[in-house]
Amino acid sequence: MPKTIRNVYDDAVSFEKLLKAHKKARRGKREKREIIIFELNLENELLRIEKELKKGIYKHGKYKEFKIYEPKERIIKASSYSDRVVHGWYVENFIKPYFVPQFITTSYAGIENRGMHKASKDVQKAMKTAKNIWKNYYIVKMDVTKYFQNIDKRILWDILKKKIKDRKLLWLTREILLSTEGMKGLPLGNYTSQMFANIYLNELDQHAKHNLKCKYYFRYMDDIVILCENKKVAQKVLNEITIFLEENLKLTLNSKTKIFKDIQGVNFCGYKINEERLKIRNTSKYRMKRKLKGYTKELKKGKIALPEIQRSIAGWLGYVKHADSYGLRKSMFYIEG
Repeated sequence: MPKTIRNVYDDAVSFEKLLKAHKKARRGKREKREIIIFELNLENELLRIEKELKKGIYKHGKYKEFKIYEPKERIIKASSYSDRVVHGWYVENFIKPYFVPQFITTSYAGIENRGMHKASKDVQKAMKTAKNIWKNYYIVKMDVTKYFQNIDKRILWDILKKKIKDRKLLWLTREILLSTEGMKGLPLGNYTSQMFANIYLNELDQHAKHNLKCKYYFRYMDDIVILCENKKVAQKVLNEITIFLEENLKLTLNSKTKIFKDIQGVNFCGYKINEERLKIRNTSKYRMKRKLKGYTKELKKGKIALPEIQRSIAGWLGYVKHADSYGLRKSMFYIEG
């Protein structure tokens, strides 16, 4: 894999690749009004995007803002569907081929064949190994304060520029980064934001693995777990990471950051994990029960379509099935297996 990205932009701008990005962006959302409208004039829409990207005249549109309240209150900035196609094309053609291969193997968010389930199982496997090696060990659990809101665009730009040397790709990268006001924060909801956020904290991943020599280090977005042989090492690692984040990325750790004894287990990726069991956290159970009640009301009022509810339930069942959850699934959905 080349250290820098050069002379790749023009070859990537094609109708076929934009069509592929559209098909991926619409997945599971084909009944959405804006996608239906886009598809009614699909060829012209994609040709327009292709022309704008080729000529360097593409301008990112405005965002629609709305709040979500699960798992906590957050402001989501939704870009237009046309911009989402561009985001998908950008990630697939430039971020995934050139940046993702340089990520450590224990970074999981937004990376194919990894994800929450693999992250939680890898942590559990490491806990078993740590138990065999050290008998009693300590867990450092870290969480970044309002991560997406505090990403510094100037620092991110400098990180991206080290690898991107293609002038046209730099132009588009800048257009996406500056699609929201201010030099701090990335919009929650953008596919590019998730990948940029991964690239940003990859700086910490490399430091932790290569400089601090953290053998058992795991990250899912800004949720980080490290296993250490004793409390002294755990405290030293936490102090070093705190300094690195503040000095290099202008980030701080929040009050959820703690050091635990191994017997307490760890909350990670929605699971309560120890060496023997993966349990669903109570907050996840209550959240799904509230959702089910809300879905019933919204369905009666015509505010939500049945396929959307089915997808949500299927996704949640897929998540809980990886844990020790037979009784929970049976009690909530009356299913077998």
